[in-house]
Amino acid sequence: MIKQRTTEQKWHEQSEAAKEEAAKLPYGKLKNQLLQEARQLHTASQISQWLSSPGLQPPT
Repeated sequence: MIKQRTTEQKWHEQSEAAKEEAAKLPYGKLKNQLLQEARQLHTASQISQWLSSPGLQPPT
C-alpha cells in the first residue's frame, strides 16, 4: 500500500534535503542559496499546516 504524503510533508522533506546538501558544501553562494531554500520550504510547510488546521477560525 502506498502512503500518500501531504504537501507539508513533501516541503519538510525537501527542506531537510537542502539542509543536508548545504552541510556538505564550503561557505559560499551556493551554500547560502540552499540554506535560504531550506528556510523558505520549512516556513511554507508550517504556514500551510497552520492554514489547514481545524482550529483556525475566520475573523468575525
